[in-house]
Parts: sequence; structure tokens; C-alpha cells
Amino acid sequence: MSDAESRFALLRQAASPEAAQAIQDLVREGADADLCRINVYDFAARHGLREDWTVDAFVHASRIGLFELSWNLLCPGCGGVLEAAASLKSVDKAHYYCALCAGGYEPTLDEMVEVSFTVSPGVRKIAGHDPHTLPMWDYYRQIFWSSGILFPDGAAYKDLLASLTLDADEIPAWGKCILNVQLPKEFLIVFDAVTHSAMFIDVKGEPTRERQDLTVVFNEVSVPTGTLELRPGPLRLTLENQTDHRVLPGIFIANERLHDLLGHRRRFLTAKDLLTTQTFRDLYRADTLDINQRMKITSLTFLFTDLKGSTELYERVGDLVAYDLVRAHFRVLNEVVAAESGSVVKTIGDAVMATFPTPERGLSAALRMREAMGRLNAPEDREDLILKIGLHEGPCLAVTLNERLDYFGQTVNIAARVQGLAISQAIFTTEPVVSHPLVARLLDARGLKPTPHRASLRGIKEELTVYEIP
Repeated sequence: MSDAESRFALLRQAASPEAAQAIQDLVREGADADLCRINVYDFAARHGLREDWTVDAFVHASRIGLFELSWNLLCPGCGGVLEAAASLKSVDKAHYYCALCAGGYEPTLDEMVEVSFTVSPGVRKIAGHDPHTLPMWDYYRQIFWSSGILFPDGAAYKDLLASLTLDADEIPAWGKCILNVQLPKEFLIVFDAVTHSAMFIDVKGEPTRERQDLTVVFNEVSVPTGTLELRPGPLRLTLENQTDHRVLPGIFIANERLHDLLGHRRRFLTAKDLLTTQTFRDLYRADTLDINQRMKITSLTFLFTDLKGSTELYERVGDLVAYDLVRAHFRVLNEVVAAESGSVVKTIGDAVMATFPTPERGLSAALRMREAMGRLNAPEDREDLILKIGLHEGPCLAVTLNERLDYFGQTVNIAARVQGLAISQAIFTTEPVVSHPLVARLLDARGLKPTPHRASLRGIKEELTVYEIP
């Protein structure tokens, strides 16, 4: 058995058989472009697979060595990849600048960090492993733009780009070229996707027959994008490459068609999505963030649980029975969290802290947990396991603490305090959760009506409205 075959055998043991087979078929039969920076959600949709199973399968495949995992820092405006790294630890700047959009952005793990997967060179060699050999428009599509941009397929993609391009060329290391173009009365961008450099040209005024001259230099120094005013008419554009690698500059028409092209987006796997995946937490543990990193997440749902009267439980049924019940409770909670695309951050005594990418996932998990406790209690016809549950959604910081990924911030504090309000089998949550449209739909489908209460939470200055879900 070859090395690749043995790794696929491991993948079939660890992941969903359907997802593992689809991945193996892709590696064997897929085009090179299909194996470079794979959009996991798109892959799942095209193969009719469950998203969570597909994410788990690719995480296992990367840990086994079939794929390389890439963390891509994206511009939220144009969807361009501003920086790509094999580890989230490399996303360590306070701000990132996009020359194409002329804007600076503070990195967050929600929509600004894409996670993609590329087949490992030892499994199959593809053109994307050596990006500087890719044809220009393939480089733009596979390397510069994220997997979230929804481009047309095949020739339609190149035809569309050609309609938005006055001229373009490939310039070798330390080379130079001259482009002679006729400037239309448009807003133009001279842009190179390799060095992420841009020059804006605002073409306005009366047309001229006199030749205009402009020189643009591409180097490794990142400078703010500048804007130059020129008149419609002939332009001789000199492009100089002062780097050790080729550059791929073009003169692009920044009109509504370009904005429309870049505005067509599809879902992609974000860093937040991956960090809230239990399989990733189990396999990568502390390999995610550096000990001194503090990464922002603009929205994450936290769920806290605790067993009511666990001390009395040990007294009532004895240590051995109580221990088995508590273990069964933890097993069920872990299964529910994983099934709702969440992850268990940690356990403290009989309490659990879990995260979910969206509020409806968190509330769905809470409802399923409550039902599961009822099933565990049913054989003895008594409520030995009473679970107190609290939820809250909001911004937070992702950090590494005690050699594991953890979260800090007021959102975490409020979620923990809200759980402390819960009694009996009621679930307590906050306004950001119950006001979410998908949560409202879920509650309506279950015939559940939240009851609002004003509450003072320890350590929180102002009273909050919390909601009891019966």
C-alpha cells in the first residue's frame, strides 16, 4: 500500500465514509484548480454532504497529511487575500491594508480569516504549489481572491476579466514593460496581485491627443494607494518590477461591473467556524494561537451549563451511581454540542462552557440538552440530573490559556452569570440571542414563548433583560 493510500485508509476510519470517499475521488480525479484552496462548504454542497461532516473530514485529512491548511487574511471589501499562512499564529498585525480598496482593517476571526485546504505536494503535485508558474488569470483566481468570490466558470471568467481590463502583462524579476493604451473616461486601477500594489487613475476632463506618460514601480515596500488625474486619450504606461519574482499588473476599469463581480459572494469556512468545531479543538489543541496573541471575534455564542444539586446527588444515590450519571451527562452534552457545530471549551467541576458560531445553534443545543437530561432521568423516574443552562452572544477575544484555546471578555462573563440565574429545567438567555431571526423561528416552531425578566448580574453595572425559555 502506498503512503497516500494508507493515509486515505486512516481518513476513512476517522471521518464520515461519504466525505472521505469524496475527498479521495477529488484527489485522484479533480483538476489542479479544484485542489487549491478548497472551499469546504462549496465542496459539501456539490457532493450532497453534511457540512459538519465535511469540515471534520478535511480537518482530519490535514492532520493526517493529505492536505495543507491555510489561514488567509481577507479584505472585507474586495475579497482579496492580503496574507496567507500555514498557522493562525502568523496573523499578528494590528491592521492590514488593501491597496485595491485603499482601506485598512483590523483583523477579526469572523469574516476576515478564511480557512482553506490545498492538497499536500507529497500526495499530488498541482500547479498551485508553485504560484509563480500559474497563468495570470489563474493566479488571480486561485491565489489572490478568496474562495468566497463566486466567479463564472471556464471561459466566461476570462472573458469577463478581459472586458474589465484595458491591458495586462507578466513582468519577470527586475524586468520592465511599456503599455500603450487609450484612456477612457473611467476610474482606473493599475493593480498587481503579487505585490498587492495599486495606483488609482481618475480619467476626467476634455480628451487630449497628446501622449501622457506614467511610470509605476512594483517592489516589496507597501505604500498607501495614490490617485492621479489624467485626461481621456493616449497613455504610455511604464511598469517596472523591482522584486526577485514576477509581477502580474493590469489596468482595470473600476466600474459597476467590477463591483458586481466582486460582490457575488458565497459562504466560506471562517476561522471562527473552525475554532468552534470540536474535531479541530481535539486535534490541534494549543497549536492555534501564540501565547501572546489576542484575536477579536465580533460575534460568538456562549453556552454555560451546570448540574443543580450535584453534591446532594452523591449523597442521595451514592458515589458510584452518581459518578456514572455525571459521566453520562458529560457524554451527552459533548455529543449535542458537536452535532450543533459547536465545541466544548472546558469543563469546571460539573459545569460546561461551549461555543457556537451562531445563536440558533446554541439555543438548539440547549433545547436538545434539556431533552437528553429528561431521557437520562426517565429510567429511575426521578430528576437526578437537573441542568441549568445560560446563553449569550456577542464579541470576545480568542486566546491561548493553560495550553488550550480559550475566550475572554464581557460576553463570556455575562453568559456565565446568566446561567447562574437558571433554575429547574428553564433555559435563560439574553436579548441578542432571542432577537436573532433564526432563534425566533426555532422558538415559534417549538411553541415556546420566552418570558422577559430584569436581572442584576454580579460584576455587571447595569441591569439586563434576560429571557426564560420554559
